[in-house]
Amino acid sequence: MPQFVVEADGGSRGNPGPAGYGAVVLDPATGETLAERAEYIGVATNNVAEYKGLIAGLAAARDLASDAQVLVRMDSKLVVEQMSGRWKIKHPDMKPLAAEAARILPRAQVTYEWIPRERNKHADRLANEAMDAGKRGEQWEPSASTAALDHGAARALATAPAPSGPPGDAAAGAAAVRSALAAAVGAAGASGAGAAAAQELADTLFADAGALADAIEPCLDSEAPAVTTGAGWGPDMGAPATFVLLRHGETALTPQKRFSGSGGSDPELSPAGRRQAAAVAEALAARGTIQTVISSPLRRCRETAQAVAVRLGLTVTVEEGLREVDFGAWEGLTFAEVQERFPEDLQAWLDSPKAAPTGGGESFMAATRRISATRDRLLAAHAGRTVLLVTHVTPVKILVRLALGAPPEALFRMELSAASLSAVAYYADGNASVRLLNDTSHLR
Repeated sequence: MPQFVVEADGGSRGNPGPAGYGAVVLDPATGETLAERAEYIGVATNNVAEYKGLIAGLAAARDLASDAQVLVRMDSKLVVEQMSGRWKIKHPDMKPLAAEAARILPRAQVTYEWIPRERNKHADRLANEAMDAGKRGEQWEPSASTAALDHGAARALATAPAPSGPPGDAAAGAAAVRSALAAAVGAAGASGAGAAAAQELADTLFADAGALADAIEPCLDSEAPAVTTGAGWGPDMGAPATFVLLRHGETALTPQKRFSGSGGSDPELSPAGRRQAAAVAEALAARGTIQTVISSPLRRCRETAQAVAVRLGLTVTVEEGLREVDFGAWEGLTFAEVQERFPEDLQAWLDSPKAAPTGGGESFMAATRRISATRDRLLAAHAGRTVLLVTHVTPVKILVRLALGAPPEALFRMELSAASLSAVAYYADGNASVRLLNDTSHLR
């Protein structure tokens, strides 16, 4: 039985306003574009346009094979939940559209999955192309710069020769990627404006491989895993493992900005911290995406995790690898107090990730090895799932730094509020994307 992936989107410039939709049918094994649909639909709302995109995508899949199993992926939580039967359809404009979509293929052949907007770029682009065409008074037509170039680039990048330089030779790697991207023009059969645009993109992004090497060389520090870079095209990698990173709520030490690691007094949440934990629990419950809750063994994290888990109807698993760094003799002190008592040790710690806090604390390099191993173990156990990790400032910073491929000194350039959320999505090809939400003033 054939299997297809349908990605669909719709948009309205004004809501309601000039609107259009886009939909693409993909081969789930190769990522190849099998069909594209897009149309300007006049004045409509975002939701109407999204449903129109869904209808067009399902119809395109049916036209390819009426017995196909279809996975629909959209960034519209409304459409996904309504078509999955979990949310009621109340709006009178939505009911006939949902009914039309349901009639295209038998219900048993279609499943729905919500995806973040950044993973729905193909359909989003088609919808915007359709709206742009409507603005010009034209009908949307597929061009060589869309489906063919996307798939051609994916194949060219996948088959590009390995860099000729030694491991970690960024210049050689950049040259190979530039060559592959330029070759995608021919692989796609692009001509005219489409070919010119693709060639210009290749030239602009990778005109100077040496400059690219200089830009990423600081990221290749010895304790960090290799960072995979790419142009953003390729076959579907499946659902990522997403780690939602939650720093615990406030303790009595938090407002005073005192070092509070795994070797100190293990403080409990303050009243403000408990309010923050309850508020973030409500926010995550409204989002409805967390499937597992894992916590550092320290009390402040376990209390925060328990507040969330109870609200979500889940249990808490404790993970030793998510504990905070041990700050040794600095535990309970402010930065100024450490600077006064241990000035040389503090300066060494600021200068090198290999330096540990006074009195047998844990260095950032050692913490990075521990947290990297924890990350890899959790990724293997939770592939394709959304997992809440309730942890501390340093583990969150390290996970974000590694996902971004940033140098160790980036740890001192991040600030995380109590009960703040970050998220890292890890894909099967080794790439990762990061989201940050650090303003928690509303949680107090």
